[in-house]
Amino acid sequence: MTNRRKVLIRQSIPRVRRLADCPELLALDPCPNSAVAIMETLMNRISGALLAIISVGACGASTQALADNPLGAYIGFGAGESNAGNNNYSFDYGYDGGFHSNLAWKAILGIRPLPIMGAELEYIDFGSNGGSDGFYASNYYYGANSHPKAGVLYGLGYLPLPLPFLDVYGKLGVARLQTDLTSFSGCPVGGAASCTPVPYRLDQSDNRFAYGAGVQAKFQDFAFRAEYERIDSPFGDPAAFTVSATWTF
Repeated sequence: MTNRRKVLIRQSIPRVRRLADCPELLALDPCPNSAVAIMETLMNRISGALLAIISVGACGASTQALADNPLGAYIGFGAGESNAGNNNYSFDYGYDGGFHSNLAWKAILGIRPLPIMGAELEYIDFGSNGGSDGFYASNYYYGANSHPKAGVLYGLGYLPLPLPFLDVYGKLGVARLQTDLTSFSGCPVGGAASCTPVPYRLDQSDNRFAYGAGVQAKFQDFAFRAEYERIDSPFGDPAAFTVSATWTF
């Protein structure tokens, strides 16, 4: 082979350049192992991103499970008109039915795990009002004031109506009723004009039977209800008609 042919063959074969022969490559990557380090860094970042995505997804699933609210928990507040109902320790001498047109209010915490069944814990204040003056056993009673209030645990039953936005329900429960009644006993009929009126105060708590019924309309997470409830008491039954709004979690 001639020298000319050797030169031509050598020129036609591409030369493999060493890193040492390429200062521009060394400037870009002075350490050949840095490519591995870069890949490890990328993999760590990708793993971190995936972990973050999984964590957010789990958090979202937990939030969704909480939003589903399997117990149907809700809170509410209501107000309306009441009759305090107390008749001065069962002595019916003109006070019975005299406690009316009081402003009542209540707070509600409830659950509805089933469409036809639920439970509520309620605090209701029947308001404060004066009663009628009158005679009993030849004595004149006056200045009566009654202020009943109660914490009530109710069980609720709902009618299976075909209308998803409307509920009709009844409720039965046990109330811790606080009876607070004050009055004054005056002089007997025909008695001495100098006699001194005797104040009377009744303040006690009893477990009593409570019941009621109502209707409510639902809109998204809110419900608006009108209901009547009454608590049985030997001192006269406090009762109330209220309108309320509730919000389901």
